[in-house]
Amino acid sequence: MNAVGIDVSKGKSTVAILRPMGEVVQTPKDVSHDMVSLERLVYQILALGEETRVVMEATGRYHEPVAQELHSHGIFVCVVNPLVIHGYCAGGKVRKVKNDQKDSLKIAKYALDHWVDLREYTPMDAIRQQLKIFSRQYNLYMKSSVALQSNLISLTDKVFPGVNELFSSPERDDGHRKWVDFVTTFWHCECISRVSEKAFTERYQKWCKHQGYNYSAGKASDLHTDSLGHIVTLPKNNNTKLLIQTAAKELTAMDELLAVVRREMVRLAAQLPEYETVRAIYGVGDVIAAQLMAEIGDVRNYPRRSSIVAFAGIDPEVNQSGKMDVQSNPSSKRGSPYLRKTLYQLMTIYLRLAPPDEPVYQFLDKKRFEGKPYFVYMTAGANKFLRIYYARVKECLSKLEESAEAKTDVI
Repeated sequence: MNAVGIDVSKGKSTVAILRPMGEVVQTPKDVSHDMVSLERLVYQILALGEETRVVMEATGRYHEPVAQELHSHGIFVCVVNPLVIHGYCAGGKVRKVKNDQKDSLKIAKYALDHWVDLREYTPMDAIRQQLKIFSRQYNLYMKSSVALQSNLISLTDKVFPGVNELFSSPERDDGHRKWVDFVTTFWHCECISRVSEKAFTERYQKWCKHQGYNYSAGKASDLHTDSLGHIVTLPKNNNTKLLIQTAAKELTAMDELLAVVRREMVRLAAQLPEYETVRAIYGVGDVIAAQLMAEIGDVRNYPRRSSIVAFAGIDPEVNQSGKMDVQSNPSSKRGSPYLRKTLYQLMTIYLRLAPPDEPVYQFLDKKRFEGKPYFVYMTAGANKFLRIYYARVKECLSKLEESAEAKTDVI
């Protein structure tokens, strides 16, 4: 038994090799993340023999090239959650020492102590990896879009209060919003109020035709009426025009980027075998389906339903000792914050639609009827949803595997 502990960092890793009974095969040694150094590490590990297992922490993107390189040469690799290593007390030592050398030895000792329970690393296929990256970028761009929208509303309230509430048209597939395009052209209420209703109606009709929006004479009349009687705090001049149009164009550019990312996310997700099953779950649209699949990954990597719940960090937090039994938080929050955010958005959809025959909503509504706090019943509903998701997707993938095996047997 050879346990290889690798403490991964940016650009280099620290490698230590141990055997049972505390035998040190190799003291901690730094290895650079380049082809030559990693090939040397591969040959060194292969020379140890078949009973060799490599353990490393999941450190964002830094561990992926090392894990993939070792796995491609047939080496058993296990990637563990850093929280597991953090909570592991190697040798029962009380004194705390934190450096790369000690961490690599600690990881190697963990590998020896949990030899039987180590699960082999399987590289995420290219589609799932790309989908996850797109999902993370989508979250980042969405935050920017919300900030830019708030900024534009704040500015328009100084020149045309409430203009963002005058349009109910949904966002187009290309990311354009009617009210944003409107204020780009009619950037001040005086652009409308200082001309006659007939003149504005003609201009509005031409604008709708040019921008690709439906024209309504009644809407033009309402807009002209709504532009009257406002108290503005920014004058109608070139400086104000620059502020409003720049903010509107920045928001439109970000929304166009979001639309492109959404389309690519859906395209990638549709190539995965479980997409139709996930999409068929109540309340799950194209984007949420892609986000769920991106953050959860392959459900076959989770041995039990409770594993996927724990990964999301919505499992109940237990803090009990003797007579003390503290239940301060309804969830551990130890898992993926991106997955929790997606689940929270999904629960708000259930609350808004209130489907009476849907099991997730029935469970959520039951907890709400019992008087549970908002966060508690939202978390309970997300927990219920994840268990249903796990069961349906795993059944779908199992059937596909059985079908593939049957075709192979026939051939």
